[in-house]
Amino acid sequence: MESTEAVQVIMVTLSMQGHMNPMLKLAKMLVSKGVHVTLATNDVARKRMLDSKISTNFATINSTGRLSLEFFSDGLSHEFDREKDSGTFLASLKANGPKNLSNLITDLKANGNQFSCLITNPFIPWVPGVAIEHGIPCGVLWIQSATVFVIYYHFIKDPDLFPNLENLNGILELPGIPGLTVGDLPTFMLPCSPSHFRLLVTEFISILDKVKWVLGNSVHELEEETVNSLEAVKPVYSIGPLVSPSLLGKEETIEGSVDMWRAADSCIEWLNKQRPSSVIYISFGSIIMSSKQQIQSIATALKNIKRPFLWVIKASETRKDEFPRGFLEEITKDKSGLVVSWCPQEKVLMNQALACFVTHCGWNSTLETVVAGVPVVAYPEWTDQPTNSKLLVDVFKVGVRMSNCEDARLSVEEVERCIMEVIDGPRAGEMKRRAVELKNAAKNALEEGGSSNRNIDKFIAEISCKPSSNNV
Repeated sequence: MESTEAVQVIMVTLSMQGHMNPMLKLAKMLVSKGVHVTLATNDVARKRMLDSKISTNFATINSTGRLSLEFFSDGLSHEFDREKDSGTFLASLKANGPKNLSNLITDLKANGNQFSCLITNPFIPWVPGVAIEHGIPCGVLWIQSATVFVIYYHFIKDPDLFPNLENLNGILELPGIPGLTVGDLPTFMLPCSPSHFRLLVTEFISILDKVKWVLGNSVHELEEETVNSLEAVKPVYSIGPLVSPSLLGKEETIEGSVDMWRAADSCIEWLNKQRPSSVIYISFGSIIMSSKQQIQSIATALKNIKRPFLWVIKASETRKDEFPRGFLEEITKDKSGLVVSWCPQEKVLMNQALACFVTHCGWNSTLETVVAGVPVVAYPEWTDQPTNSKLLVDVFKVGVRMSNCEDARLSVEEVERCIMEVIDGPRAGEMKRRAVELKNAAKNALEEGGSSNRNIDKFIAEISCKPSSNNV
């Protein structure tokens, strides 16, 4: 590829960990190919990084010379709980974000920045309008699976394909996505979902005509039929998996992160002392808070299984009374398990001690476990997680689905059954072999000549107004 020295890109994302991580990883990928990148987000992220005493992360990023972080106001105080009251947050962001982001871009341009492209997070659908205002071609990084993108697209463009969303067992016939039920759909589409989430989906699909590029955080070979089904109406450039180079067996060439919680590095030291393929890893992401009943059932199951475990529970220090009596004291004494508030997940998944991952099936975690080659117990709750669970269990075939009882409670027996099926069940060996196959496919996509590497080169060539040396 020709020189990209003059190519500058501005990326805009929400200050949510699961949104910022793939954006930063794409930014680093572009920087590694010579592009200058500015990553902008609402300024509560800066506050969180400072509070967690990891502000050196963005200081390190800003020192690279080719990658910088910028912030704009969403109109709310730093103390406002954006995860708890997402409706107020999104409304304030929609009201205040356009002006404040536009002012930021004006200031950056006054300082000599000339952007060849703006790449937005899909869940801030007003951003393409700001890009048009400044005459900047716009792309979107789709941070969920291509399957979810296709579902949303048809949901808005062809609603007759979704005749009844009340019956969760109802079968759907969607182009490129066989065997889907209503219960497998993203929860934002369901009648029980808050209206502001459904509006977000509608607005995103409606602004796609303002978007020149859709970059997908996926691997073409993993969702080939689904991606191909949209080729004629809205091509998706699969450029994933957007994971840390270390997970791909490569060195990190661009330092710095946008982590807003301090990870417990002690868990890696603990993992290193465990036997290979022995540890059960449990984590439900940065937003979901497990209920006391779920915590009690999982803890009891882990005690019965008698396998070492690493369990991530947000705010675990303040939730000690929600565990079974004596549980935390017992695992501390016999060192049979470790409970932490946050951990460096990619490092955990790379560790040879891991046997399986009990996951909420967020798309970042889904890709990370695929690249790591670790079998899963899928326990989805909301947004795209049911669809990702469907992919992991029935399409990728690397795990089992853990489900609640009819009364919405998670039983001890269900936790035990699922974990033991993945570790020691009759299909455990096949799941592990399949996980290794997908791991290799994901890694190959980013190698020279791989599908994702070709797509990112094609994108850079197009924003550079230069012909690509690769045919995709």
